[in-house]
Amino acid sequence: MDFASEDRAMSLSPDEYSLLTDLYQLTMTACYVGEGIENKPASFELFTRKLPDHFGYLIAMGLTQALDYLANLKFNSSQIEQLQSLGIFSHVNNRFWSVLAEAKFSGNVWAVPEGTAVFANEPILRIEAPLWQAQIVETYLLNTINYQTLIATKAARMRDAAGPDAKLLEFGTRRAFSPQASLWAARAALGAGFDGTSNVLAALKLGRKPRGTMAHALVMAIAAIDENEDAAFEAFHHYFPGAPLLIDTYDTVKAAQRLAEQVKAGKIQVQGVRLDSGDMVELSKQVRSLLPEVEIFASGDIDEVEIARLKGAEAPINGYGIGTKLVSGTPVNGVYKLVEIDGIPVMKESSSKVTYPGRKQIYRLMEGGKMKGDRLCLMDESESINPSSIGLLQLVMKDGKLVNQPEPLAAIAERTAASVASLPPEYRRFDHPIFPTLEISEELANLRQKVSKSIEVK
Repeated sequence: MDFASEDRAMSLSPDEYSLLTDLYQLTMTACYVGEGIENKPASFELFTRKLPDHFGYLIAMGLTQALDYLANLKFNSSQIEQLQSLGIFSHVNNRFWSVLAEAKFSGNVWAVPEGTAVFANEPILRIEAPLWQAQIVETYLLNTINYQTLIATKAARMRDAAGPDAKLLEFGTRRAFSPQASLWAARAALGAGFDGTSNVLAALKLGRKPRGTMAHALVMAIAAIDENEDAAFEAFHHYFPGAPLLIDTYDTVKAAQRLAEQVKAGKIQVQGVRLDSGDMVELSKQVRSLLPEVEIFASGDIDEVEIARLKGAEAPINGYGIGTKLVSGTPVNGVYKLVEIDGIPVMKESSSKVTYPGRKQIYRLMEGGKMKGDRLCLMDESESINPSSIGLLQLVMKDGKLVNQPEPLAAIAERTAASVASLPPEYRRFDHPIFPTLEISEELANLRQKVSKSIEVK
């Protein structure tokens, strides 16, 4: 391969997913092969050490894409040749190339269902597989689960603020961090309770109709040619009857007044209008007085805090289009750590980055449909588990095969709504939320101490 050349499209296809990884996943795999330990059974867990600022919980999302990636993991001959041509692997055991050529994920996956509320230090997913397989998949798993979990959490908070009846549309494609991210953002938002997305490709892939309105450019273009803003409304209404009209390009109140006159005269039927700027509280109240039967849709750098403010001010807004504040923000800093190798529990003891050893389960105590607390235990614990507790981690892939078919987004959205509703109010606050102190089982605490002492001795 000529490394002076560039693929300017920088597009991505599923066949390339195996190379969408950090170099050290490949170099570590080569070391494992060289040392003859690549097939030792290993367990890695994916979790976050702390929540992003002002988050009281996370909504797990991205498992469907993670499982699809694992089910299709492979390296083709062209990819292997590209790696060989780099010169980086000139000293590795030749068996490394055979391992890649025969690559196929054969392990087990335990995960919390998408749409489930989780907290810091709780495994969202665990991989149990031959060491090299469990290692090489780290980068892709973190990429899809970290990002979709962030978007799902923000979307769930926005739905919580807006209430169940407001329409929420995802408008973030132009602000997402990449074309691929825009698809994942749309999916995560729908899985967390949004009603639709303006991303045409995402909507079609997810079996939905894309949702949207109109832009200022259309109003300005037709108004400039016809010297009449109403001509833009009439043209758009002619081709897309019932679609919301954007009325804040020039003077929002005057536009609403003219529309009200046309509605009264029977010249036009307006079902919705969109406001994208200005004092949303005052403007929405004035528009409502002029167009009492019309749905008012708001957009423009809106987030859950702004939705809560608008509701508190009794702004008569029926729905929101949300882009930038949904698809960007402080990342979910999920990590992926080895917890067991060849039956030996292991842990990391770096300052502020200590992990819990061994394969674990999260038990959630529920009472009257409300969450009372979480307990982190070892997988093989059975005694002292409260019978009212629910084990959150479920076996979703066994020996490289899916245990069940992927869930529809509607079912995931229902789980998200129920999961958020089950949380105490203090977890759901947008300002200085409180989150639970994770209870650690006695067996896990003892194991952590034992492993720590064994490290000190060595």
